[in-house]
Amino acid sequence: MVLEATGNALAIARILEPHVAQVLLAHAKDVRAISHAKVKTDKLDAKVLADLLAADLIPAVWIGDEQTRMMRRLVSRRRGLVKRRTQIKNEATAVLHRNLKGRPPVTDTFGVKGRAWLSGQELPIDERLTLDGCLRQLDFHRDELAAVDRIIAEHALKDADVHRLMTIPGIDVVTASTLMAVIGDVRRFPTSRHLVGYLGLHPTVRQSGNQPGRYGRVSKEGSAAARHVLVEAAWSAAKSPGPLRAFAERTAARRGRHVATVAVARKLAVLAWNLLTRGEDYAFARPALVARKIRALELAAGAPRRKPGPKPNPVWKTAAQDAAERRLAEQAEHAYRRLVADWQSSGPKVGAGATPGRASNRPSKGKAARQVTSP
Repeated sequence: MVLEATGNALAIARILEPHVAQVLLAHAKDVRAISHAKVKTDKLDAKVLADLLAADLIPAVWIGDEQTRMMRRLVSRRRGLVKRRTQIKNEATAVLHRNLKGRPPVTDTFGVKGRAWLSGQELPIDERLTLDGCLRQLDFHRDELAAVDRIIAEHALKDADVHRLMTIPGIDVVTASTLMAVIGDVRRFPTSRHLVGYLGLHPTVRQSGNQPGRYGRVSKEGSAAARHVLVEAAWSAAKSPGPLRAFAERTAARRGRHVATVAVARKLAVLAWNLLTRGEDYAFARPALVARKIRALELAAGAPRRKPGPKPNPVWKTAAQDAAERRLAEQAEHAYRRLVADWQSSGPKVGAGATPGRASNRPSKGKAARQVTSP
């Protein structure tokens, strides 16, 4: 049995599974790319799916287990709540802008001090009604986000793969949970390039004949939520000392910061694939920062605070521990820069003519290899 992947196709597939040998969910976009008809009816669509299934040409969608599907729904709901919260804040800011109100004298306009400042502003009755409504909606979305974050944190505490991804700089529980929800079983990706293509972080290419390929922007196929959290993590990773910061600065010097950020996001996806397939933590992780992430995860899941005060959850005993870990990360960054410098200095300068008489630094093989000395 084959169904086109739609909003309720998975529920229908679960009903049909006990009665047939196998149920496949066909990727709607890929099916349209394979077979496109000018006349479209349900009967013709069913015939096209049947013909593709008989020819073993169905681009199937990976379904995953119930745990993965639940995490995908939670991540999607959280992303929607954050998006709506941003829209509400923009609407409240527009009210202030329309009425020529200056910049608030606080950091967080919608915090405790910011709301006190907002309540003291003189506004027309309709604008005051809009602003007060925005504040009430923000309170509602804050509570909804807290509830969703708590469920995500409770499941993340039990997931060793989420803990493993959190050892990478810039990746927190939201990023790690989103990646695991999108990836599911990492074994379905034979190489890291398959995962990068699945996330839509590979560049598009147009090539025909003997002409060189022209590479463009990333394809943006797959999950937009995964790309969004990876790009956000890339901005943070580029500021933390380590090899990722050196890679970001080297790429930004050639292509600009925005292109470098997408390149770091792709690098994070490759790192995630390697860590998950090998079952290892990030080699240059800072234990104190990882402990802070884990503690924040426990607090989000409802764990009690250890002691009162402005810093109720100290991660390191002394500042010297943090400084020592930072120095180790900076040493790793310096080693990466030196590795890249050695690689660039020893590589070919101008194509095959980099060294006299040889096409590359590798040993010559085969009859077509260039001779070291002239005949």
